[in-house]
Amino acid sequence: MSTTETPKATAGAENDDASGTAGTAESAGAPAVVTAARKADRGAIAIAAGLLLACAGLVGYGILNTQDEPKPRAVPTAEVTYEVQGEGTVEISYLSRNEDGDATVESGVELPWKKTVQVPLGKDPSVNIVLGPKGGRAGCTLAIQGEHVQRATAYGKFGRATCTGTLPAPTPTNESTN
Repeated sequence: MSTTETPKATAGAENDDASGTAGTAESAGAPAVVTAARKADRGAIAIAAGLLLACAGLVGYGILNTQDEPKPRAVPTAEVTYEVQGEGTVEISYLSRNEDGDATVESGVELPWKKTVQVPLGKDPSVNIVLGPKGGRAGCTLAIQGEHVQRATAYGKFGRATCTGTLPAPTPTNESTN
């Protein structure tokens, strides 16, 4: 009967002896399971690394892509000085470097007031003043590139004055001469 006991001892995975031979049947099957699990983990890691590299590549492309839209050509300008003299407060509107031709408006301005700005060529610089309900007297002047162009004076309640000038149109430049 001793021959029938030996196969049970070696075939059974639950017995443990000092020689370390017990559990060899399960141990022989266990590396195959561990190897398959490791291969699955490596595959998942490889897929995750690939996705991470793809995302990093897209982010890098977005950051390093320097082929922006071409910048609009700078519009040539001329220096214009607006000045308002008088006493009290007024509302002043004037044209500055705004290619749309929109005016800048400043309300409740204490006089005297002076501002030098760049105005695009082809736009007519102007400064408009409006006195408040208390009235008074205020005068505007306009100078283009240091030369006096016009002067006007406003009187009385809600008095108005406008100073305008003319700037030449920009000359087209041929940038594609090779």
